[in-house]
Amino acid sequence: MQELRVGILGFGVVGRGVADLLLTRTALLLQRTGVALRLVRIATRTPERDRGLELGSVEVTRDLQRVVAADDIDVVIELIGGLEPAKSLVLEALTNGKHVITANKALIAVHGAELTARAAAVGRELLFEAAVAGAIPVIKVLREGLAANQIDQIYGILNGTCNYILTAMREKGAAFADVLKEAQAKGFAEADPSFDIDGIDAAHKLAILAAIGFGSFPRFDQIHVEGIRHISDVDIAWATEMGYRIKLLGIAKRDAEGLELRVQPTLVPEAGMVASVEGVFNAVFIRGDAAGTTMYYGRGAGERPTASAVMADLVDIARNGQAAVVQRVASFSTLPSYLSSQPVREAAEWRGEYYLRLAVADQPGVLAEVTAVLARQQISIDAIHQKGRSDVAAVPLIMVTHETTEGQVRAALAAMEQLEAVREPPRFIRIEPGFV
Repeated sequence: MQELRVGILGFGVVGRGVADLLLTRTALLLQRTGVALRLVRIATRTPERDRGLELGSVEVTRDLQRVVAADDIDVVIELIGGLEPAKSLVLEALTNGKHVITANKALIAVHGAELTARAAAVGRELLFEAAVAGAIPVIKVLREGLAANQIDQIYGILNGTCNYILTAMREKGAAFADVLKEAQAKGFAEADPSFDIDGIDAAHKLAILAAIGFGSFPRFDQIHVEGIRHISDVDIAWATEMGYRIKLLGIAKRDAEGLELRVQPTLVPEAGMVASVEGVFNAVFIRGDAAGTTMYYGRGAGERPTASAVMADLVDIARNGQAAVVQRVASFSTLPSYLSSQPVREAAEWRGEYYLRLAVADQPGVLAEVTAVLARQQISIDAIHQKGRSDVAAVPLIMVTHETTEGQVRAALAAMEQLEAVREPPRFIRIEPGFV
């Protein structure tokens, strides 16, 4: 019987989940692959910590080389995270003739081109299903299920922490800071939540999806990234009143002018499927010319969902080995020789409708000053909302634009901020009425 010997780098939450599945699903995995998958070794900074698993003969060590360089390891599963030493370890493992599976979204988003080139050069697999959307097999869908489609749009909710916060703000009418504390207490947000709430996590995932869907490696710094720190309970309430919900979306579009890549808070119609994705759940929508728009929904993080995605890659490697093939599907779907460089459009060029929020003094003439600024930028207004009292320092002024460019909106808000009657920096949120 063929055997595939596995080593794991990192023994945190996901590492524990992967080890658990390897140790408890041996019979099932053998039935589905014809290969005995054996966990040989785990490298971790804290080998003495009790993870609550019966590891049997599995070696737990501090020595990373015992995984990436040892002759008794066929597949390395990288679960350390971050860029270094993860990148160096993955390159070393590939050079040493080992297949590599990683859940490291930052590593693939930033260094995916280099790593896949090394994997191709040495004839080994580099797989990363777990790097995007946890248990949702969206990478496999893009690489295989939609392989005959020209993909022109990928969008979705790619970060469960932000989705939980925005959902709770709407349901409880609570402020961002209060809901963030609650999310941290429940373990849905890290002690330092910046990676999530500033949109970086979602942007890493979007970079990977765009590379697979469009056959092009965008530089990570070409992705426009905004988080949700500035979303207020006022925004949530007004969105609800106008028939929208606010979601942090990763959005990748392709047209004749190039790629549009952004992570932004976005107003979507409350009757649509995007708006219905609540709490810690993720959802990805893909539009292809043959399949139309398809939706993929599920848990985007956590020990077992992410471990499930890692194991799916391991099963692929085992099956490929049984068939005596390597790289049956290219890591980024498009064969390396056909990967292209496509222009990425600047944020100022994007066209759309926008929600604008100002805090203004409740006095005569303010609305005229504000609309004059918009007129100078050739921005047409679809609706204006204001509810306020003259006995408070500032009241919210809400406006919704007709289609315009983001450059015009930003220029208008910069000019409005200089008005004496505007008491806080103006904010805007993009509207996507066409998303399902």
